[in-house]
Amino acid sequence: MTTLSRPPADPSAPRPRGRQALKDWLLFGLQDSKGTHQGPGAVSDANVKKHSWWQVMCLTGVDYFSTLGYQPAIAALAAGAISPLATLVLVIVTLLGALPVYRRVAGESHRGEGSIAMLERLLPKWGGKLFVLVLLGFAATDFMITMTLSAADATAHVIQNPLVSGSLQGQNVPITLFLLALLAAVFLRGFREAINVAVVLVALYLALNVVVVVTSLFQVFTHPLAVGDWWQALSTSHGNPLLAVAFALLVFPKLALGLSGFETGVAVMPQIRGNPEDTEDNPVGRIQGTRRLLTTAAVIMSTFLITSSFTTVVLIPAQEFQPGGQANGRALAFLAHEYLGVGFGSVYDISTIAILWFAGASAMAGLLNLVPRYLPRYGMAPGWARAVRPLVLVFTLIGFLITWLFDANVDAQGGAYATGVLVLMTSAAVAVTLSARRKAQHKWTVGFGIIAVVFIYTTIVNIIERPEGIRIAAVFIAGIIVISLLSRIRRSFELHATQVHLDYQALAFMSEVLDGPLAIISHEPLRLSAEAYRDKLTSAIEVSHLPVDQQALFLEVIVDDSSDFETELAVRGVTRHGYRILEVHGPVVPNTIASVLLHIRDVTGLMPHIYFRWTEGNPVINLLKFLFLGEGEIAPVTREVLREAEPDVTKRPWVHVG
Repeated sequence: MTTLSRPPADPSAPRPRGRQALKDWLLFGLQDSKGTHQGPGAVSDANVKKHSWWQVMCLTGVDYFSTLGYQPAIAALAAGAISPLATLVLVIVTLLGALPVYRRVAGESHRGEGSIAMLERLLPKWGGKLFVLVLLGFAATDFMITMTLSAADATAHVIQNPLVSGSLQGQNVPITLFLLALLAAVFLRGFREAINVAVVLVALYLALNVVVVVTSLFQVFTHPLAVGDWWQALSTSHGNPLLAVAFALLVFPKLALGLSGFETGVAVMPQIRGNPEDTEDNPVGRIQGTRRLLTTAAVIMSTFLITSSFTTVVLIPAQEFQPGGQANGRALAFLAHEYLGVGFGSVYDISTIAILWFAGASAMAGLLNLVPRYLPRYGMAPGWARAVRPLVLVFTLIGFLITWLFDANVDAQGGAYATGVLVLMTSAAVAVTLSARRKAQHKWTVGFGIIAVVFIYTTIVNIIERPEGIRIAAVFIAGIIVISLLSRIRRSFELHATQVHLDYQALAFMSEVLDGPLAIISHEPLRLSAEAYRDKLTSAIEVSHLPVDQQALFLEVIVDDSSDFETELAVRGVTRHGYRILEVHGPVVPNTIASVLLHIRDVTGLMPHIYFRWTEGNPVINLLKFLFLGEGEIAPVTREVLREAEPDVTKRPWVHVG
């Protein structure tokens, strides 16, 4: 058995300088062709330092827990006096809906691909690829808006702090751009200490929130008049309890931002340290750790959501939640300043600013986990998209553009954020429902089906009420699809094989040729009769002037899935009707032939000569067949692939057409 391998680096080679040094720095980690890295500098999954589940919970928690900075204010603004009941609906959906769904996703997609990978396996070929691109568009919407919205909200906390100079008023965009650039600098420098930073930020932020919530509860119970006023407002606006429950269900979709941490939680699960006996195919410890992460985070967040929604709506005047009010987007910060003083309130603001800023870190990690796993493998991104640092720069520039277009406005980005979150959660619910059905788990199928219906309803309502979200997501989706297809076309003439294996029989066929060219005849595997092989050999002898007694090899490429791009090739030697045949499965015929020829040249030291017949039909139609079906103009495309792969014509396998 043979295989292609990467040549070892020469330790005596001089270190690159100038542009080459910059290129090497940007493309560090590019050798990680499987996209298993979780941050800059990670070469492969085996080399990534693993962490305890609670530490990784803090990494995903900077996204999830940071929503406390604005979620209570959003609930009060959307539901008014009934916001505690609406928040209770959110908590029920969290604990009985999202949590069971993502615990199952963690078990079935443990490499961090999430529900996207589960659905990809259900939809093969081009349909599956396009569906994945659409979901990646929503994921990009979710993660990118997480970065920009969190940075914009951090900016709002900076500007609204009473100790900050009024000169910062109206400077939301520059400050937000600075925070995004600072986040990019962290990733460009390296991501090794990010989890430790997240642990400190989350521990400090949650501790301060405990102080604020406990103090607020004390104020509530020592001021029964405030509770009475709230109860009177609730009774006046919703005298019938059933109407109150119905209204809470109706406004629930507006509170969907409180579900934002689950997709990130499974995206970063490869960071979790498993058991010593774990294998990559069955990482029991990693899965258990991820489930503990999801459960613990959901319980903590649910507790804070219920208590904060109650205290904020009771203690804060309703007008303060309106745009321009002191509690708009920062209800808990308002309470911290009101009841614990400017000093503590400023410390709380600083912790909120820090965690909101760093919430973009978990979103960036999610993007860096998803993009290299899919787009380069589909041929729908340049090769450098496997490296982290260029992606960080691309995502940062997109974040700059979003911030500028939305003027760093938190409310304007909320619709897109909620749309991305809800579509991904809906896809996860659908994926686990289909998984349970496939495994004949009827009770789980019904349960997950009900959850899927709830998320579908929530997504539809959110899109109807805030259509700007789906418009923004559509821009991301269209951009990803167009760029991906253009990249696929541009990379059509590249070698697709990540590795080539020749079995012993294939090597034995070629070992009989001691010197001179190695003649190989391309043959379509659709015609497998003895007469077909005899006619093909006779035609090659007559047209290409091969010796009459030529013992040529036949090469057959079986196209399995033409939508695949990167793939390993296994060449099998078989004998059929007395003819020697090299049989290989691949996504595209010309590129597969070129990869096999180059590998044969390197293994045997002999120059392969490949013999084709001209392809019949319209050249334009044949080109389209090549791009989308992996067939078409075989001979000229094979020659072009070889030309790009091997610039030296004297070392390039020969292509003969007759």
